[in-house]
Amino acid sequence: MRMVEIIHKKRDRVSLSSEEIRFFVQGYAKGDIPDYQASALLMATYLNGMTDDETLTLTDEMLHSGEVLDWSDIPGIKVDKHSTGGVGDKTSLILAPIAAAAGVVVPMISGRGLGHTGGTLDKLESIPGFDVRLTAARFREVLQATGLVLAGQTSEVAPADRKLYSLRDVTGTVECIPLICSSILSKKLAEGIDALVLDVKVGAGAFMKKKADAAHLARTLVSIGKRAGKRVVALLTDMEQPLGTHVGNTLEVIESVEVLKGHVKNDLSELSFELAAHMLVLGDVAPDMHAARRRVRELVDKGAALKKFQEVVAAQGGDPLALEDYARMPSAKRTEDVRAVGPGVIQRINAEEVGIAAMLLGAGRATVDSVIDHGAGIVLRHKVGAAVQEGTPLATLYFNDAKALDEAHARLKSAFTLGAEPPPKAKLIQRIIS
Repeated sequence: MRMVEIIHKKRDRVSLSSEEIRFFVQGYAKGDIPDYQASALLMATYLNGMTDDETLTLTDEMLHSGEVLDWSDIPGIKVDKHSTGGVGDKTSLILAPIAAAAGVVVPMISGRGLGHTGGTLDKLESIPGFDVRLTAARFREVLQATGLVLAGQTSEVAPADRKLYSLRDVTGTVECIPLICSSILSKKLAEGIDALVLDVKVGAGAFMKKKADAAHLARTLVSIGKRAGKRVVALLTDMEQPLGTHVGNTLEVIESVEVLKGHVKNDLSELSFELAAHMLVLGDVAPDMHAARRRVRELVDKGAALKKFQEVVAAQGGDPLALEDYARMPSAKRTEDVRAVGPGVIQRINAEEVGIAAMLLGAGRATVDSVIDHGAGIVLRHKVGAAVQEGTPLATLYFNDAKALDEAHARLKSAFTLGAEPPPKAKLIQRIIS
């Protein structure tokens, strides 16, 4: 079997056999297939898609390219959450401690930034000393001790996906339903969970720009997850504007902690609490959503969720005091405001443009080898629906390196659209697929 023939078939819109998909996944994981051939197959898949059978096979092969973790010796239902990615999406930092504080076991394997969106691991590494590169043995130790672990893929878990995940980012193939589906589920099923809550983003700042595409992805994920014997629910959520107000690694940790302290109540807290409530129901620690929402509020109000976050930070080698004294985390030495050019009501904030502006400042990766500036980012001073005057600060750029400042400033300025009348209020949670 030759890799070039497999590329030809997918290029010519011919379905791949199970054996051909297995040959590709195993060969790429071992290093026998070079990046340039893998890139060609990724692009052919992006352009021509995959059948459900192909997607199922790809998921299964990636899942079994490494170790499938087993937590059966740890009491409790294991529940995780996954987001398809969005600008300012830091819900994992909020909902995971809440769920764990409620008694749900949360073995969370997360990823790094893709394109204009940030990654949970990059945010966590803003906390001094926080180790996301855990071995399988260390992963188990932290999970047993705290009921929660926040880490990246180990070399043992879905190694084929770990390589493809990075390659997709730099080959223009992120927004592909079969590749997204197989990537998400291979990681999540390999981490030994019993249930999964999915946050499928839709809008300008998401990889899925159209509701029909997002719904298709959600249905595919739910279907495959349930075939694997897992409890799964998917929420379609709005990403026309950034989630919350902070974009960038340290900045997003700060906003997340402020939500856990009960100081911030906005779209970020609303969505995080709702996702956490679904985790409580799937984890059998709440009988229904009404009880789950009440329990989530109690855990935040009493400080139990923040305490759990500090507990896991300490367990993974991080500085828990950084969640109290933000100056202990990396910061930007310089700031610059973007101001309104006239009076009006904010009609739209293009989340993708905000994400790209943050990336230009150093908060994200332009290439696989790009170095993250954890202190860089953007804080939105106003969101959609706010009335502003000429000269009102719309957002603030935080940066240490000014080489791309002009472009970042221009992109951020263009992200804001002003009008005379208040816009219709967007629905944050658009649909639930279970």
